Amino acid sequence: MVGQTGKLKRAFMNEDFFDRLTTLEKRQEALIGRCNEKAEPGNGIIDRYKNPILTAQHTPLFWKYDLNAATNPYLMERFAINAVLNAGAIKWNDKYIVVARVEAADRKSFFAIAESPTGIDKFRFWDYPVMIPETNIPDGNIYDMRLVAHEDGWIYGLFCTERRDPKAPAADQTAAIAQCGIARTKDLLQWERLNDLVTPSPQQRNVVLHPEFVHGKYAFYTRPQDGFINAGTGGGIGFGLSESIEAAGIDKEIVIDPKIYHTVYEAKNGLGPAPLKTKHGWLHLAHGVRNTAAGLRYVLYMFMTDLDDLTKQIYKPAGYFMAPEGEERVGDVSNVLFSNGWILDDDGRVFIYYASSDTRLHVATSTLDQLTDYVMNTPPDGFRSFETLKALNQIIDNNQSDAVMNIIPSTIVKKDTK
Repeated sequence: MVGQTGKLKRAFMNEDFFDRLTTLEKRQEALIGRCNEKAEPGNGIIDRYKNPILTAQHTPLFWKYDLNAATNPYLMERFAINAVLNAGAIKWNDKYIVVARVEAADRKSFFAIAESPTGIDKFRFWDYPVMIPETNIPDGNIYDMRLVAHEDGWIYGLFCTERRDPKAPAADQTAAIAQCGIARTKDLLQWERLNDLVTPSPQQRNVVLHPEFVHGKYAFYTRPQDGFINAGTGGGIGFGLSESIEAAGIDKEIVIDPKIYHTVYEAKNGLGPAPLKTKHGWLHLAHGVRNTAAGLRYVLYMFMTDLDDLTKQIYKPAGYFMAPEGEERVGDVSNVLFSNGWILDDDGRVFIYYASSDTRLHVATSTLDQLTDYVMNTPPDGFRSFETLKALNQIIDNNQSDAVMNIIPSTIVKKDTK
């Protein structure tokens, strides 16, 4: 009798197990399969979309669950995923590929590839995450890969590797040393780990590889700490050259985009993905950080550098290009937008992959022409309220001209209202 009761109990548990598994699978397939729609009307520069493209709920069930009813009868999560965020991006075999940072519940991050046929929805993770080999100094954590197809024929992934500061006292378990890790691949499956980048700065984050050789050398965009370039420069986005990629090292860093008081990048800034080449210059997407009463605020901004002299900034609109909106404001680290991946398609369309509040991944779309127009024709920052007003009044005056007034309804532009 006891044996029969045990069999009935196991059968009941298995039925519950498979019912729950079926429910989880249906919900996930509905999530992955849903179509993404533009969030109208947009601002004429980019189009946002209503749904995130990747979240923790998009990660495969066979990552999170032991699917053996005998060893996991309650179908519990055995490997919980906390967030899917900052992703590098590339067009590969006619698929839109993102290499996302996936953060497990234990706070450790790893990289995983998801692909989409459209670039805006139906992203599905590959079966296995990316196995990045370690160097002789093991990584404590790795995150935020910048992906670039270099003219040398390799696809490179540059990422931040953090290790605990060995000089920190035992009472301080937060002190870390951050460096730029480098890996490369030909097929996105097998990755070769190279030496970490060596620079004059003891800390490096947000390092980006330029997609072309510069004077026969590998070019890097860095984020050196102030005092390790020229004392008193204030720090910012740097630039340096290396003879080698297998043992990458930069002797001299030049700040090409400094931090500036009372801007959206006053506290810190860093480059996002590798720049896009246009006929006018190199188009850059970066993140800027400023202090607020509620803490740090991360936004995205853009600038352009000269085609021949990459250290020469030629255009930079005032303020942010994108900032958190609506639900994007809320998450593990609220009020944050971050991007380290974009794709320029053959037809000139640009897919910008950005994360909100260190929690989820989104996409915005534009075109190379629109982004170039934005960067070249939007007023620059005058760094004073008076200069901001002058820029605004210039637009108002232009809109009061007969050329505008004759074609725009008077309900939009009203003349002589000063």
